[in-house]
Amino acid sequence: MAEPQTKRWTVADVEALPYDEWNRYEIIDGELFVSRQPRDEHQDASGEIIIGLGNWNHQTRLGSVLHTPGLIFSNHDAVAPDIVWISRERRAAVERQDDGHLHGAPELVVEILSPGAANERRDREIKLQLYSDQGVDEYWIVDQRAQTVAVYRRHDTRLRLVETLQRDDALTSPLLPGFSLPVAHIFER
Repeated sequence: MAEPQTKRWTVADVEALPYDEWNRYEIIDGELFVSRQPRDEHQDASGEIIIGLGNWNHQTRLGSVLHTPGLIFSNHDAVAPDIVWISRERRAAVERQDDGHLHGAPELVVEILSPGAANERRDREIKLQLYSDQGVDEYWIVDQRAQTVAVYRRHDTRLRLVETLQRDDALTSPLLPGFSLPVAHIFER
């Protein structure tokens, strides 16, 4: 007996869905992932990172900090990470003016874990694989429950865990010369 066919979602399928301000739709390898809009503590952590990256970026003028941008890697891979940083050069190469989304990998992607095992698996495994395959140079996973930041950096062709920062550590990156954000600031709420 043949197995039932599951729908392989495309960017056009997601765009055809009715607008819903309460849900976020992402597709990875044609699989649809639906998550609720983030809670306040998620937004607080995101805001602290955006402020830190934004202040650094304002001083250096090296790129752009974007909050929940659309990243379209293919017709079957389109996500909206919490935060990205992208250099001026790379943004010019991957931004399309006709749809306002990035069609390629930024240098840095940040995901803040949402509650639930499915959300955690999506960010820690599925998105890690996607970002690694697509050429993201660095990936931060912010875990509010544990109050840690897992830092993955490209080594050869893959993103690999290089450190897990605790509250007393400072978040830095070779991608962002001179950037430093105390991890405790992310979890101040």
